[in-house]
Amino acid sequence: MVKRITVMPGDGIGPEVTEAAVEVLRAVARRYGHAFQFTYAAIGGDAIDQYGKPLPDETIAVCEASDAALLGAVGGPKWDQQPSHLRPERGLLDIRKKFDLFTNIRPVKAVPSLLGSSPLKEEVAREVDMVIVRELTSGLYFGEPKQRSPKSAVDTLVYTRAEIERIVDQAFQIARTRKGKVTSVDKANVLETSKLWREVVEERMTAYPDVEVEHMLVDTAAMKLITNPRSFDVIVTENMFGDILSDEASVITGSLGMLPSASTRTDGFGIYEPVHGSAPDIAGQNKANPTAAILSAAMMLKYSFGLHTEAAAVEEAVAGVLEDGYCTGDIAGEGKRVISTGAFAAQVIEELEREFVSEHIMYSYR
Repeated sequence: MVKRITVMPGDGIGPEVTEAAVEVLRAVARRYGHAFQFTYAAIGGDAIDQYGKPLPDETIAVCEASDAALLGAVGGPKWDQQPSHLRPERGLLDIRKKFDLFTNIRPVKAVPSLLGSSPLKEEVAREVDMVIVRELTSGLYFGEPKQRSPKSAVDTLVYTRAEIERIVDQAFQIARTRKGKVTSVDKANVLETSKLWREVVEERMTAYPDVEVEHMLVDTAAMKLITNPRSFDVIVTENMFGDILSDEASVITGSLGMLPSASTRTDGFGIYEPVHGSAPDIAGQNKANPTAAILSAAMMLKYSFGLHTEAAAVEEAVAGVLEDGYCTGDIAGEGKRVISTGAFAAQVIEELEREFVSEHIMYSYR
């Protein structure tokens, strides 16, 4: 069966890193006998330039006809003066809401060969392996009313019990596939929405007796991400806290260019994108780190298509390339071989080929 994938390259380095991920997906299709059909669509600043708005109806239609979508990055100084409803970032908010992509999954895993690139001490960053589960379609970014006057501004933070229940259940289910621990992050000492959040977690945890649960205030969590990140397994939190904490956690790996993400709903459809921004200062120079985009494609294989073996092969290929010392300039260090965006993708594909051949040689001897 053909899997239909919408590719939304976006702005800045988005086209470069998404093309690297697409080439890796093509290699997966060849080696494992799958058929992926890629359709390109505009979002963000690219869509503003073409259609006059950050999320055109044409892009929505293409996504509705797809099984999953791959997104690059949006934004840049070219569109900084646009009104808020016409900023590139609005395209991201709108597409998440349109497709009810309420679960954002951001794995953060230390790479042994890159510990020297982390600003944390190696003994602190070593063996970090966590997942941040962020609620993505409610909270402060979407609450009404939003008001602005010359002398004041209002944003509204709203959560319903049902919205909290479904994201908390996702976190518990992910924890069951990992080390079995959930840290629920809130601000229950101040915010009414956080008091409701904590109440719902207490209710839902009874359905998951095999999962350890702890509550943590967001300021404490921010501190522990830097002082003791190994203490976390699965973090679940609301939209804005998750946005901030996941970007903070990215420093553990040494570069935003390393972190993938998945924005999903319950039927398997999802949009997969690197955590990093559009980096317009290096756009078009073949310097961008495609690791996060490639690993986002691996998450697509796992969460939308159920292709766990193929997803693991991509992850192992990326790890192998990094262990061999290949990297882009953002994570360069002593003994590293700095290569271009395209060359990095080619190395990952070559590693995939080696893995595939090795697997079949081992199988033939069984």
